[in-house]
Amino acid sequence: MFMGEYHHNLDEKGRLIIPAKFRDILGSKFIITRGIEKCLYIYSKEDWEKIVSKLNTLPFTKKDARTFIRSFFSGAALIEVDRQGRINITSPLVGHAGLSKECVIIGANNRVEVWDKGQWDKFLNDNAEKLEDIAENLFTEVSF
Repeated sequence: MFMGEYHHNLDEKGRLIIPAKFRDILGSKFIITRGIEKCLYIYSKEDWEKIVSKLNTLPFTKKDARTFIRSFFSGAALIEVDRQGRINITSPLVGHAGLSKECVIIGANNRVEVWDKGQWDKFLNDNAEKLEDIAENLFTEVSF
């Protein structure tokens, strides 16, 4: 499971340090793709294959399925960590997430997400007051 929040800078060559705790779980090669929100998703190869299996069950005759698959897979790339623990993020992915210099790397259960710091702060601010209602709606029959 991925959890936690880390802050690192994107360098001028599009490289970003992935926290060691995340690299230990991800391995030396993993998949990065466009996130549903304005962020990037990183999956281990094992979790990526689980997602691919689920997506393969979607009917290609449905426009929404085709649209989602095109967006999700066209942005995907197998990436490798260098000796300094960095990954190279492609220009289209940097553009999708609006990454500037300051980035936030978060653990989100089965994936890692990469956010521009400004976008992450906006997401947190926009959702801070809604969190109680969201939890109530999602967990009506689950107790902690």
